[in-house]
Amino acid sequence: TFCHKGSHLLHVYHLSFPGLINKFMYCPFFLLIIERTEPFEKVFRPCFDRNFRHFSLSILCFLSILSLPVFHFISHFLDFFAYGYYKYGRIEVQNPCFFAQKGLLMKKIVMTGGGTAGHVTPNIALMPALRNEGFEISYIGSYEGIEKRLIEEQGVPYYGISSGKLRRYFDPKNFSDPFKVLKGYAQSIRLLKKIKPDVVFSKGGFVSVPVVLAAKHCKVPAIIHESDLTPGLANKLAIPSATKVCCNFPETLSYLPKEKAVLTGSPIRQELLTGNADFAFSLCHFKDHSKQTILIVGGSSGSRVINTAIRGLLPELLKNYNVIHLCGKGNLDDTLTATDGYAQFEYANKELSDMFALADLVISRAGANAICELLALRKPNILIPLSAAASRGDQILNANSFRSQGFSYVLEEEELSNTTLLEAIEHVFHKKEAYIEAMENSNSRNSIDTIIGLILDASKK
Repeated sequence: TFCHKGSHLLHVYHLSFPGLINKFMYCPFFLLIIERTEPFEKVFRPCFDRNFRHFSLSILCFLSILSLPVFHFISHFLDFFAYGYYKYGRIEVQNPCFFAQKGLLMKKIVMTGGGTAGHVTPNIALMPALRNEGFEISYIGSYEGIEKRLIEEQGVPYYGISSGKLRRYFDPKNFSDPFKVLKGYAQSIRLLKKIKPDVVFSKGGFVSVPVVLAAKHCKVPAIIHESDLTPGLANKLAIPSATKVCCNFPETLSYLPKEKAVLTGSPIRQELLTGNADFAFSLCHFKDHSKQTILIVGGSSGSRVINTAIRGLLPELLKNYNVIHLCGKGNLDDTLTATDGYAQFEYANKELSDMFALADLVISRAGANAICELLALRKPNILIPLSAAASRGDQILNANSFRSQGFSYVLEEEELSNTTLLEAIEHVFHKKEAYIEAMENSNSRNSIDTIIGLILDASKK
């Protein structure tokens, strides 16, 4: 609104309702142009007294000025429906609505975690619930880690940072990687200042350390989740900077600060519970419906030891079972492609829920997220934990915990052979109902609701 006195012009403009409306037309909803010209004088003088006309113009100006805040509010209210509605409908947009920008409706969360799929899939499991609560989600991970592909498939903004692996053994990279972590820390601070999240949620892995430390620097509350029975090195470094620490096993509570520890369980992707066995049967080109199905999951990168054992035992297994083998990237055996009753895949994404639905028995590593999925699905299973020589022994502890609760049969990697594996398979099928009953009687928690509650509490502080 402006008045140009020198030219005796009075222009009152109000161009509003951006958002949904301006995708169809450019609408000036209030346009009053009054110009003192000779034609105007000649037309209106016979109708109105001059003083009355000046009084009318003053009233119009006053009403126009009063109308501006009203139209401005209505404009942003329509912005909410034009942008906010679709954002809450889980369609991400580039420009958040006015209410979101002002922090009146939408909160922001930065998630982090990577290195393996186990540090990413729990974050993915939380995303639908976070969107339902009105959170705008961003993700910080490594430049080219497995998390980049998995998160971008979810339509979530992804930011890559420099990261260095935290090794417990001698490696020349141990001298250079600390500088990568410092660079990642500086990048994380810049990103957090740019995104301005209300809370940070970390699932662990080496890339998460600089993000959690940066959150403390920026005074953003951080919640971390430890899936394994004992905290990993990355989470040990991050715990002092965290507001709360979620854990998966009751035994883990003794390793965590009492005032921060919360037993939540591990978030499970809900789509895993709704698989279609018929789809998996068709996908695998199986022919015999009378055979039971064994699913082998060797982890996101596969397991050479498990792959070798399964393929060595394959002729015997195929007599009685159909076999689905997730063998890891680059581990396909072309000589077995046309084998009837055997289907091999490098990795399963959306198809995994269907494969689980079809499987009568699952042979798996003992990563915490993997075994929690088996528990939620009530799938009889054989766990082959990664050996202590190749890890810090966390999978062995996870597997032993599940064995003690009657959920799993555990076969140590050092004991793995064709004979022991076949005996284990026969034993689990024989005791199948007992394993299922033990899992059904477990005190499994609604971990997603519990963690979302912690996130909401932290975001209000």
